[in-house]
Amino acid sequence: MRIDDVTLILREAAEIAIVPRFRALREGEVSEKAPGEVVTVADREAEALITRRLRELLDAPVVGEEATDADPTLPDALSEAPAVWVVDPLDGTANFVAGRPEYAVMAALVRDGETVAGWILRPETGEAFVAERGSGAWCDGTRLRRAPAPADPAALHGDALTRFLDEPARERVAATAPRFASLGRGASCAGVDYPRLLRGERDFILYQRTLPWDHAPGVLLLEEAGGHARRPDGDRYGPGDARTGLLAAADADCWARVRGLLLP
Repeated sequence: MRIDDVTLILREAAEIAIVPRFRALREGEVSEKAPGEVVTVADREAEALITRRLRELLDAPVVGEEATDADPTLPDALSEAPAVWVVDPLDGTANFVAGRPEYAVMAALVRDGETVAGWILRPETGEAFVAERGSGAWCDGTRLRRAPAPADPAALHGDALTRFLDEPARERVAATAPRFASLGRGASCAGVDYPRLLRGERDFILYQRTLPWDHAPGVLLLEEAGGHARRPDGDRYGPGDARTGLLAAADADCWARVRGLLLP
């Protein structure tokens, strides 16, 4: 398998199933799969295409977001199978439905419980972010290297996704926010959030929900670019780990400073 083969598959899925429906969804092509969670025909068609094509490259289980909605046992493969594909066919579906361009197509390859390759495709910009463990992070042929963040918290720009936090944690985030240069709520799309962190537009991002299709590609990209992502207790993130909470940061020092402020 060549890593560029997967990029081409994601582009194909975007061109066939996703981009033609952007701002052109018809009645009946959007439904609610859970309270506050929408899914479209583009999600389902893209996942079916990507799943079929990835298995042609490497015949391994595919843990897709929409397939998992139908079969919640699918993620068990992440800790049981020697190789697993992880797919988010349309990250940021709510943005897509609303006609906002902050959406992405993502995939990762997991071997023995560890993410070894990751892809984020931004159809609206055409950018493809790719990482292979030990080989660096890249965007369209340009290597990505995350610069260290400022030492002063008052100079840090970050996001805290508070939707799934309990009330005391939300209050703590709100109380701490003035200590940073800015603290936003993210793009409602991990496939947009992680590239912003890679490029220095953000210095840290706090997540509560850490589903594998949302974070396996982005965490690998960040680490290969020199960044730092850990659970609140300092443990490394693994796609088969069902725990909640993840802090992604520009570097280890930034992670420690922000953790001390947001997660005392």
